[in-house]
Formats: sequence, C-alpha cells, structure tokens
Amino acid sequence: MDELLGRKAPYSAEAEQAILGAMLIDPACIPDVVGKIKGGEFYIDVNREIFETMFAMFAMGKKIDPVTVLDEMRARKCWKESSQQYLKELMDVTPTAAHVLHYCEIVRERALLRALGDSATEISDQVYQQGGQAQEVLELAERKIYALRKESTSGGLLPMKQVLQDVMSQISQAAANGSQLPGISTGLADIDECLQGLGEGDFVLIASRPGMGKTSIALNIAVNAAKSCGKTVAIFSLEMSRQQLVLRMLSSESHIDLYQLNQGRLSGEEWGRLAEAAGSLSQVDIRLDDNPTMTVAEMAAQCRRIDDLGLVVVDYLQLMQSAGSGNSWANESRTQAVSDISRMMKVTAKELRVPIVCMSQLSRANEARQNKRPMLSDLRESGSIEQDADAVIGLYREGYYNRECEDPNSAEAIILKNRHGRVGTVYLRWIPEYTTYVNDEHRHDEDGY
Repeated sequence: MDELLGRKAPYSAEAEQAILGAMLIDPACIPDVVGKIKGGEFYIDVNREIFETMFAMFAMGKKIDPVTVLDEMRARKCWKESSQQYLKELMDVTPTAAHVLHYCEIVRERALLRALGDSATEISDQVYQQGGQAQEVLELAERKIYALRKESTSGGLLPMKQVLQDVMSQISQAAANGSQLPGISTGLADIDECLQGLGEGDFVLIASRPGMGKTSIALNIAVNAAKSCGKTVAIFSLEMSRQQLVLRMLSSESHIDLYQLNQGRLSGEEWGRLAEAAGSLSQVDIRLDDNPTMTVAEMAAQCRRIDDLGLVVVDYLQLMQSAGSGNSWANESRTQAVSDISRMMKVTAKELRVPIVCMSQLSRANEARQNKRPMLSDLRESGSIEQDADAVIGLYREGYYNRECEDPNSAEAIILKNRHGRVGTVYLRWIPEYTTYVNDEHRHDEDGY
C-alpha cells in the first residue's frame, strides 16, 4: 500500500547495520544494546534475524563473534549463502561501538513512527467502517496511542528468561527495601500487612452495606496513598459530588466534626486546624470526577492522560455504566453488566499498571443471618466480581446493627480474598464525627493481624 501511494516506511538501514556491527566488534556493548532495543524494532528482515540470533546467544551465555554467530544462524535455519559476506560488511561499516546507544535510539524512533502509522491506519479503517460508533473508535484510538507511549503491547508471548529477569529484579528490590511495603500504603497498617500494600495492576474491592463507611475508607486510602507515593491519585465518585468528598477529607484531616464543618460553626482554633488541613491536602495530587454516568472506558481514557498515575479509586461499582456507548441497566441483565464492569476494571488496572480500589455494595443476604459479617457470596449482583478481584475486603461494624453494643465504633475489615497472602480479620476504629477509619492499636485477632 505504501509503495502504491508513493510512501516509504520510516527506517534507517545504516543505524540497524551499525548496531549489529558494534555487537560483533565489541561484545561488551551487548548487555546495553539488548536492554535498549528489541528484535521487532528492526525493519530489514536480515538485520532482525541477525539481532535475534545474537540476542538468543547472549541469553544462553554463548560467546559472540562472527564465526559463532554464523554457526548459530545455521542452527536457527536463517543462514544464507551471503550471510558470511554480510557480517563482514557490517563490521566494516562500523568504525566504533562507542555510539551504539545513539544508533539504538534512531532505530527505536523509526520503529515508533511505523507503529504510529499502523495504528493510524487501523483507526482510519474503523472510522470508515459502516456502523462504527464514535465513542468506541475514540476508545480504540486512545488505547492504541497509550500502548505506544508505554512501549507496551496488549499481550504477546515472552520467553521465560525475560520474565525471570523482571521477577528477580522485583525480589531484589524488595530485599533492598527491607521492611518497606512493595505496594502503595493504604495508611491502615494491618491491612497493608495483609495485602503487602496496593500492588501494580491489582483490582481491590471493598464491600459493605450502605452507610457502613465505604466512601470514608475510600477517601482515607486515597489521601494516604497520595501522601505516601507522591503520585497522582484519581477518584471517580458516582454518588457524591466533588465538594462533598473534599468536605469529608477536610473533616478527617483537620479532626473537625463534619456537621460543624458543614454549618461553618468553627472556633478560632478550629479555623486554624482547617487552614492547616487545607494546606496539607493542597500539597498532594488528587483529582476528582463526580460524573454519575461514568463508564469504565471513559474512566480509563482519563487515566491514560495522567503521566504519573499512582492509584485509581472508584465509588462505587454498581453505579457505573457498563458499556462504552453508555447503555443503561435497562438494556441488559444487571448481573451480567456488573460482571462485565468488574472484568473491565481488572483489565484496566493491568493496562494502566496501577492498583484500582473499587467500592461495592453487599446484598441483603447477610442481614438474614444471625452472624451478619460479610461473605464473598454477599457481593451484590456478584456474577464474576469475586473472580476478577485480587483482594476483597468486607467492612463490618456491630454498632451498625446494634447501637447498644459494648463498643459501637469498633470495626472489622474482613479480608475475604487475597491473591497475595493471608485472609482474616483486621480490626479498625470508626470515628463517626470525622467519617474516617483509623488503625485500632489495641485489638488483634488470634492470627496476629
């Protein structure tokens, strides 16, 4: 097609040859090269085959020189009659390996331009197909551009050796950090210990009955995460306005009764605490969206535009629209819709490489039991929600059901599912006047949480 239109695909034969020549004349540069460029970024077939041959030899610890490379090419069945002469030419046209990383940048840039062209063509094809919907095409375009920016692809098989390098690096980093959490801190120490923080690509559900404090714990986690990781935290609230959310955060941060804050009845000392809390919150990068008709696709599109995203918080799952075109619940099975949303949430967390913490409602099933503590089966319109989530936390307060109980503000965060570790009960304290959850320093269950 490009030839018919008189267009030439962007590539640099000279830079590709210089990379290969540098690897042949100075094998010491190979570790830097293989960390900088991939075989698929070479445009010319023979250059790609030679690079992939040397990459495989490097991965297996084999000695690399023109003779061994030719032998390996024979074994890989990519050797040709002209291969020996071509390797010699590669070494002749490369005077030094000193600039090999610059050559890699040239090849990577040309590969990115080709990928952009391919994506643009695919997007254009979708635009002119009959029956395509604008929102769906826009989502496709944003997803493809985002994948290119992140230098990632949607899937693809990787060799075990390549994945092992990433995992070993992750383990080494954890060892170097000592007691530091591998994930983002929630600010609730015992939950952090169970989950090991909020990990990259995790989809975490926090579920409870209405009025139990889902929004409150969501805001607690958002503020603490923004402070601890220094990255952007995005909050999508489908139930409360931005102003209501910020009022709650100010109440929690300043330790001023939310009712008094709403009334503006503050003492001079409280005005000072409020100003200090406002100053503290203004230092963190928290962004809020209160669109009540939000879809997962719209949420993902906004998140892709954030350069340093650390965490996404959604309040709450059952209020979210299911389809990119904004279909309402009336158009489909409610259970299937919620299942689709939960699956999309997990896919989005994996794509964005950030944790998504999502609030969820529980059904009334637990209220018919004598023991009203939540179970996985209580997830409202559950479908596949519990399958998609990496962790599920159920909130429970005895005082919610019995205000005359001994300690109505004692709370439990019950880890119902945890792909990364233990399940069990974490004890918290609910402070109703500030609508916040805090660590309970005095109570631990028999498992030591």
